[in-house]
Amino acid sequence: MSTREEPFSDRFDVSGVTADGAAWLASAGTYPRSTLALWEERPTAPVVLPCGTAFDVVSTPAIFGRRMLDRLWDEGPGSGPVATLRGRMLLFVAPGAAQRLPSLLRWEEFGRTGAIPPLLCHGTGDAVTVPAPLSAAKSALTSRWLVAPDTRHPWLPGPEVLVWAAVRAARTAVRISIFPPADQDAKVYDVSRRR
Repeated sequence: MSTREEPFSDRFDVSGVTADGAAWLASAGTYPRSTLALWEERPTAPVVLPCGTAFDVVSTPAIFGRRMLDRLWDEGPGSGPVATLRGRMLLFVAPGAAQRLPSLLRWEEFGRTGAIPPLLCHGTGDAVTVPAPLSAAKSALTSRWLVAPDTRHPWLPGPEVLVWAAVRAARTAVRISIFPPADQDAKVYDVSRRR
């Protein structure tokens, strides 16, 4: 598969979730042992888990999410678990972040949120499809982990960290110059040979 079709084929690619990471994910559900038993029998089966207790999820368009992830790892504190699903990136964040993030983004951008695409925030009362512990295939249509959970208590970014990453990702997407664009029809004179 070409890198144009699969934009996440580099440093964030992982083989799967650890046993501790699976236990953390399963703890979000009502019946964690049933989820773990399912994954033991079928390790390539995705499941639907509720948000709001162990984690919230912020879903971004894939390319913008990748820019956010790059900012988090290159300039910031890193990220919690991250997955892809149907052309979107799922950032697993601290419980409560999904509720607070939209208002923080509106405040930060002062109504100029055009550079930040719509972020879908899944919190208390929502559920998301969580990729299987082991990826069956690498395809843009299947869900898979980019940063897999590897501990029972992963660090999860809060809303302030997400705002920081989103604003920086938006600024890298829009190149701003203090110089006006060059006039293509302007006459240019070589003044270096003046007397």
